[in-house]
Amino acid sequence: MSFLVVMLALLIEKLTGWRERIQQDGPWLGALRRIEANPRLAASPWLALLLLVGVPGLLLGGLLLALAPLAYGWLSLPLHVLVLLYAMGRGHAKRELGPFRDAWRRGDQEAAALVAERDLGVSGETPARLLEAVQGYLLWKGYQGFFAVLFWYLLLGPVAALVYRLLVLLVEHSQQAPWRERAERILHAFDWLAVRALLASFALVGNFVEVSRASLHEILGWDTPARQLLAEVAPKAADLPEARDDEAGNARLDTLAELLVRSRLLWYAAIAVWTIWG
Repeated sequence: MSFLVVMLALLIEKLTGWRERIQQDGPWLGALRRIEANPRLAASPWLALLLLVGVPGLLLGGLLLALAPLAYGWLSLPLHVLVLLYAMGRGHAKRELGPFRDAWRRGDQEAAALVAERDLGVSGETPARLLEAVQGYLLWKGYQGFFAVLFWYLLLGPVAALVYRLLVLLVEHSQQAPWRERAERILHAFDWLAVRALLASFALVGNFVEVSRASLHEILGWDTPARQLLAEVAPKAADLPEARDDEAGNARLDTLAELLVRSRLLWYAAIAVWTIWG
């Protein structure tokens, strides 16, 4: 059923605007603010995480168990699709990068720096560093919004996908630093395995030798952040040279986007083979 769920979710995402309607974070954010306002819970980060992330995961797991015996489990199919769509990333990277690409195409690097900081939340001391930061944003958006969610959905089911997204929302929206710090710890464990799976697919659809050289010494390392590792290895997989101030930056972004697309196709093929042989 996993392949069918993934295909249905992708068709809904590409052909309709339902994903934005499904991704209603308002009720969860309201619960976050209420729990943050509680002094006793504010002093207990792990209890807050249990309430904000663990309880929704347990409720979803209980609902899936209740639906499993009915109609050979097919009644749970719509729920799987809804959870997968909800767990995907917010926004659209292509749309968000539009103003930056326009400014860079005009050669207006000052405007490019302003829109990058305004729309993407990244900056760089030089045009080359700015371009690298935008590349990192594109890669992380693709990874965290799609690949990580799909990986954990396939490995552990919709509960893991939901937990991953709620942890990301907690890091992005919580006003409590201890809560964010603990959520980031858990996310690091999630990302450690998922980002290495993505790097393996980069090796298969890109430059295998360069990916091996760039990632071999970090393959078992625990301390390197997933975002840093992804930003360092992906350009090697795409055969991109070091960024320069006079570089045609849009071409670099297009090349990395194509690498992500090829990796997606590889994952779809792997899911199909897994489903057939399973």
